[in-house]
Amino acid sequence: MTIDEVMDIYRRVLETSGIGPDSDFFAYGGDSLLATRVLSAIARTSGVELSFGDFLRAPTPEALAKRLASVPT
Repeated sequence: MTIDEVMDIYRRVLETSGIGPDSDFFAYGGDSLLATRVLSAIARTSGVELSFGDFLRAPTPEALAKRLASVPT
């Protein structure tokens, strides 16, 4: 999954167009419930299921895309 795809998911879930690669999900008003929507969308799109802990450690699209790339398939 690319950074652009992760940014699109963030934009859709957070309902804002101002998301860039280094945009912190929580700084844009994201919370744990919205984070689960992001994780579900990522799982549907990529087939990779990340934990909430993974998301907390990688709250930006760039960091999350790197985390996804490091998960063995």
